[in-house]
Amino acid sequence: MNITKLFTSFSLLTLLFNCGGSNPAANSLFEISLEGNQKKFVQNQNIAITLLNKKEKTINNVTYSLDGKTVNVSNNKIKLDVATLGNKSIKAKISYEDTTVEIKKKITVLSSKSPEIYTYEIINEYPHDIQAYTQGLEFYKDTLYESTGRRGQSSLRKIDYETGKVLQQIDLDKAYFGEGITILNDKLYQLTWQSKTGFIYDLNSFKKTGNFQYGNSKEGWGLCNDGEKLFKSDGTEKIWFLNPSTLIEEEHIETVSNKSVFNKANELEYVNGKIYANVYQKPSIMIIDATNGAIEGVVNFSGLKDKVTKHKDIDVLNGIAYHPTRKTFFVTGKNWDKLFEVNILKK
Repeated sequence: MNITKLFTSFSLLTLLFNCGGSNPAANSLFEISLEGNQKKFVQNQNIAITLLNKKEKTINNVTYSLDGKTVNVSNNKIKLDVATLGNKSIKAKISYEDTTVEIKKKITVLSSKSPEIYTYEIINEYPHDIQAYTQGLEFYKDTLYESTGRRGQSSLRKIDYETGKVLQQIDLDKAYFGEGITILNDKLYQLTWQSKTGFIYDLNSFKKTGNFQYGNSKEGWGLCNDGEKLFKSDGTEKIWFLNPSTLIEEEHIETVSNKSVFNKANELEYVNGKIYANVYQKPSIMIIDATNGAIEGVVNFSGLKDKVTKHKDIDVLNGIAYHPTRKTFFVTGKNWDKLFEVNILKK
């Protein structure tokens, strides 16, 4: 080894050592301590916060942040002023002696109110294809659109809801398991389950015009829109916001009650600032604040499945669509032979 290589190697080792190789981990020096050693709090709650200085280092400055936003400390308290609920990290940036380090504390920010309980009344019953494994349901004007699942049986359909007649149908390739759909700007978007692929169709011609890949989301479950962006559930606690032009997952909310983070949102429908979400494997629908993720209500649809024909392939409630003119909801289930028009009522 020549002298130049030897010097370079020595310099690299020195640099690595001085960048933390011999420094104790920040967590062994400091710890964020929160009021009552709790991990769960509510939105806008004021909580006591202290920094434990385990090795009695000389601290020059400490700043705290939450969701990337600096928070002020007043009388050793911070306010959990966050736009969205769910899993968060409080970060402390600590300057001590000639060093600056950062440590984190994981917390959960819950809703301040418990969900209200709703029930339903049936207005009308309509025929529904008993072979349709319903995964997505949405009205556009007075026409019902439906996505069905299972590999080899998945399809996209345009339906006359009053008769149950399929007006138009596209069958998916056998490799795909169809999931949620939504319609925006004369385009129909359809998810698939585990293939991390979605499809785009021209609403008028019903022809496929493109596809898109998922980003950080785990899978494809439910889909809806607020007229500007798409909302996508993926089988976790997250509901993603997708840019309709790029289909990029730009942000997300987490579905949260006053007790816990909840990960069962399935098929989605957006109505007046709320996301109505089928609860996976349950006869119920959550009403979610579309801006912060708070579960504001739960609609109990128990008993509805008893009104459809029993057979070996019958499955759970899944599929919710809002008719904007009639101002009613339409619900069905996987392999149900009926589509129900209902009013949702506070219990």
